[in-house]
This record gives sequence, C-alpha cells and structure tokens, in this order.
Amino acid sequence: MDSSPKVIVITGASAGIGAALAELVGQRGGAPVLAARREPELRTVAARCGEHALPLVANVTQRAEVERLRDEALARFGHIDVWVNNAGRGITRHVSQLTDEDFDEIMRVNVKSALYCMQAVLPHFRGRGRGHIINISSVLGRVPMAPQRSAYSASKHALNALTANLRMELRTDFPALHVTSVHPGVVATEFGVRARHGGVDSRQLPGAQSAEEVAAVIAGVIEHPRADVYTRPGAQQMVASYYAAADMGEAEAAFNMNLGPPRP
Repeated sequence: MDSSPKVIVITGASAGIGAALAELVGQRGGAPVLAARREPELRTVAARCGEHALPLVANVTQRAEVERLRDEALARFGHIDVWVNNAGRGITRHVSQLTDEDFDEIMRVNVKSALYCMQAVLPHFRGRGRGHIINISSVLGRVPMAPQRSAYSASKHALNALTANLRMELRTDFPALHVTSVHPGVVATEFGVRARHGGVDSRQLPGAQSAEEVAAVIAGVIEHPRADVYTRPGAQQMVASYYAAADMGEAEAAFNMNLGPPRP
C-alpha cells in the first residue's frame, strides 16, 4: 500500500478557508501545496503546515502560472491526489452599477482561474485513472439572496455549471475521478472587507462560520468524496425550498442580507 502523504493543491491558501485547510491537511500528515499571490503571507501559513508543505507563489488567473504550479507540484511529489480551487474574490455592486471591468475581473478570478486549474490537472488525473477536483463555490451560487453580491453570485452559478458538467463528462470513463462543489455560507474571514468596492466585515456578521469549520467539511469530502456539499446545516433545504417555490419572487422577498453599502 502506498504510504506517501496525500498531495493536495490548494489555491488561495494565504488566508481564510485555504489557509485553514492547508493547516488541517498538514496536521493529518498530508502534503499541502499552497498557492497564492502574497508571498509573505503564504510562507507564514506554510510554516504552520508541517514538513511536507510546499508554498508556491502563483497568480491562478494566468494559465501559464497555473501550469507552472502543477509542474512544480509534480516535480516535488511525483503526483497530485486532490486539487482544491479556492481562490476567489467578492464584489459589492448591484446589477445596475456593474461596469465591464467589474464583471470581467470577477469572472476572471472566480471562474476562469478554476477552469485553468481543472484543465491543467485533468491530464495527470486521467493518466492515473483517479483524482479529485474540489471547487469552492457558495450558497450564493445556488440562491441569489444578496443583490449587492450580484456579479459574485453570477460567477459562482457559472462555476457550479462547469463543475457539474465536468463531473458528467468524466463519469463513464473515469469513475474514480471525483468532481465536487462545496457551498459555504458567510465565513468569518477578511473576504467582505477585501471585496471589490469594499463591503461589510464578514467576521462581524451574525452566524458566520469559522474558516476552520469550513475546512473540516472540505477535509471530510476529501476522505469521502461527494458531488455537492453544503458546509452548514439547513442550507441545502433552503436551496431546495427556493427552487420549489411557486413564485420565486415571493421567496426572494424573504431574503434580507446586508453585505455592502446601500444602493444610491
């Protein structure tokens, strides 16, 4: 039996969910490959992730950078077991306010980066006949309950569609190649204040999950793969109720998430 550590590439690993997951992987004896743009923060996190941790500075919105990330991980460990697409960014703008730059930036960071990563690692996984791609989405990728997060919600809807279609594409020929969507709700990280055009501090919102709690759910999915996972109780039922509603407009009227400044 192969006793080598499980190699898990994690993008967006310099803070938040990605950092918490990298630390948990390291604690459990795995080999986390931490990718992010901020080198000092990345190396600080990696130092807490055990002897097998490999920090790699990379901008995953650039296809060449993603391919270099893959190649350096393979050069170090010889294989990759799991790839977690966690890099992403928020934005605080209503639909009526969005500019071309706003929309292009969010789609580049939240969707195209994941697409590049999936396409980069797929040949390796196909060659091995197994592997696991995990895309970190959001409850807002299922239910558009926060108008100030319009483009973010749209990007996560797009990511969910790519994830599901890749899963169906691979199912017959590669049954041991898993593709998972993970849907957190509000998480107590710097995500809100780092959103494009600012936003409320997610750490101050009532009921926000800790990054460690979300990371534990992701780690559980790595051990026991599933297609679609919510990180907090009741979220899946809320989504199902929304789509089962006779009038979605009435269902939307019940949502009241204040995630940014009021509309002018």
